[in-house]
Amino acid sequence: MPELPEVETTKRGIEHHICGQTIEACVVRNPKLRWPVAAELCHLPPGLVVKSVSRRAKYLLIETQAGHIIIHLGMSGHLRILSKDTPLEKHDHIDLVFNNGVCLRYHDPRRFGAWLWTNTDPHQHPLLAKLAPEPLTDAFNGENLFEAIKHRPTAIKALIMNNQYVVGVGNIYANESLFLAGIHPLRPAKRLTQADCDRLVRIIKQVLSAAIDQGGTTLKDFMSPSGKPGYFVQKLYVYDRANQACLVCQTPIQREVHLQRASYICPHCQPA
Repeated sequence: MPELPEVETTKRGIEHHICGQTIEACVVRNPKLRWPVAAELCHLPPGLVVKSVSRRAKYLLIETQAGHIIIHLGMSGHLRILSKDTPLEKHDHIDLVFNNGVCLRYHDPRRFGAWLWTNTDPHQHPLLAKLAPEPLTDAFNGENLFEAIKHRPTAIKALIMNNQYVVGVGNIYANESLFLAGIHPLRPAKRLTQADCDRLVRIIKQVLSAAIDQGGTTLKDFMSPSGKPGYFVQKLYVYDRANQACLVCQTPIQREVHLQRASYICPHCQPA
């Protein structure tokens, strides 16, 4: 699944192509995504201009003067900037076509993404209204994290992947951040100290920033708008490295499954 760095990479990749451009049409070839594609998108008023592209958690927000298109890439979705005459491929479900001959094409084999519409504040949409702070903002800090988790017996990895505590820290980057912070992913959150939380928050910010700088992680289901994959996969310390030597201490990396998500752990660097 595309994680926050991949979604941010997508946002940065498409915004300079579509901001200021006039929408000619939204062509929906398959409306059956995670939720039905918003009917309003098939009947956009003529002359709508894209004013901005932003991101909230893993949602992309395309602003026009009439409202916002809300896009989620789901498990396998990606967006590409193409000529509107580019031949279709299987699973090309939606084109946002512009009057300069360019289109923003949505490809999603698993159809677990979303294309929605709102003509009110998108941050008050039911999917976005209760989201926690962005991880790269000052609102996400060690003090707030410590206060939120200090009585919770839940594993810390589950909490930092929970959108009620912080958004956008998916499985890959949770594994990497906890390794670099020296914290076992299954440690009960209430056992973390203020210093642990300060360190973890600082490292989450560093890991996500580094991934964004390098264009997102190369995943088989993710492709950036230019068609070029990300390269942060070359920097991963533990994720998907089960039974390989830890890059720090040479201890074999262990893989455990908790709440249906794989955790990758160095038992030496991340004592239980």
